[in-house]
Amino acid sequence: MSVRTQQSLTGYIASDPQLTFTSRGEARFYARVGQEQFRRLDDGNFEKTGVEYTDMVQYRTAAERAYEQFRRGDSFVAEGYTHDYEQTQPDGTVELREEFVAKKLGHDAARTTYAVDRAPRRDQGVEQATDRSLEAATQRRTAPASAGAAVSL
Repeated sequence: MSVRTQQSLTGYIASDPQLTFTSRGEARFYARVGQEQFRRLDDGNFEKTGVEYTDMVQYRTAAERAYEQFRRGDSFVAEGYTHDYEQTQPDGTVELREEFVAKKLGHDAARTTYAVDRAPRRDQGVEQATDRSLEAATQRRTAPASAGAAVSL
């Protein structure tokens, strides 16, 4: 069995994120994103050579979560794919554009300080509990109770 891999994109949110809805009513997260470019110098140091920008989108429930969690300036790591499309300009010319479609999107742990909330999300049922929470629940059920302590599940 081989490991599934996809394209990734790292960078920062360069614009204020937008939440819109498609003609089918699906949520669509959009942000202009930047990626700093560097080159390695002969002495081993790095020199910033500029910033490249592209559009990033995400759809459905993940788009709504991304809109709640991301702000301009946030560093991110995304997994997904690039999508090329044609966009007609106001003068009638057609421009070839590219956007990164994020299937998964999260803050970059190497550049972001944050707290992780491990409580199950409201939209997740007991059936979707993580292996860790199931293991912890099993350990609580099988662990002997100390004298005078009550075990609650």
